[in-house]
Amino acid sequence: MAFEIPKIRYTGKVKEITIGAGGKTATVGGRDCYPFHIFEGNMPHRPIIAMEIWDMEPESWPEAAIEPFKDVISDPPAWAKKCVDEYGAQVIVVQLKSTDPNGADRPVDEAAALSKKIVDAVDVPVVFWGTAVNEKDEQVLKKIAEVCEGENVSLSPVEEPIHKGVGASALGYKHTVVASTPIDINLAKQLNILLGNLGVPDKQLLNDPTTGGLGYGIEYAYSVMERITQAGLTQEDDKLQIPMINNLGNETWRCKEAGMPKDEMPIMGEPGRRAILMEAVGAVCYLLAGSDILIMRHPEAIKLAQEMIDELTKD
Repeated sequence: MAFEIPKIRYTGKVKEITIGAGGKTATVGGRDCYPFHIFEGNMPHRPIIAMEIWDMEPESWPEAAIEPFKDVISDPPAWAKKCVDEYGAQVIVVQLKSTDPNGADRPVDEAAALSKKIVDAVDVPVVFWGTAVNEKDEQVLKKIAEVCEGENVSLSPVEEPIHKGVGASALGYKHTVVASTPIDINLAKQLNILLGNLGVPDKQLLNDPTTGGLGYGIEYAYSVMERITQAGLTQEDDKLQIPMINNLGNETWRCKEAGMPKDEMPIMGEPGRRAILMEAVGAVCYLLAGSDILIMRHPEAIKLAQEMIDELTKD
């Protein structure tokens, strides 16, 4: 007798969200099964791997992370364009590192002007990611929303203290909000409700459940994402059916193991390859947990993760 894989039909469904505008859009979500369980449901849109850039030249990246971008790393619009043209990025994520008030503290107007140049330089959707310093993030994201009106960029991280200001700007200028909460399913649901009460529709909403690097809280993030997926599919909780986005590359490459020299950690092998594999393994974990947009840094790690997506979604 041939073995038949048991199939479970779920009553819930992850909402379908389109980011970007005009001829440069990307759509995620829409599945009515667990990630890659296409033998028991539908997964109309594959997860997207977004490539990150910084709005300033990084000062502490390991050499392995700099190498693929060394010719453009001091020019954010050119960097973004290279990610699209050479590495096939479907989405660009701009890490707004220069705006950190504890660092370069770039003025709001300057940050917004550069952000608009990046949007104009590429033909894919763009996500803007602040520094989680709420007061400055609110100022910067609201200004970006204004100068990028109609582009449907994604504004992140929108935490509860700034959800009204950034949410209102997103509504007024037609952008997507990335609701960010600290690894807690109840807080994730609560913030989605607050944004809904403000008037932000689900079609303009992504969830950032918080992301840990490999060995740095990844198990907590995975568990919460798994619970969010379960609640959305099995309990039909519409506030937990929002597609999820994970800022993986930034978390992985700032781990001490990603840049520690071989002579300090010989048992972990060559540093560059070590960090690439850390990012790729983390990617597999988040994809299996239900990530819809996964933000990564190194092209080799992205290639490994993409091969996994291709293998699990082929007919």
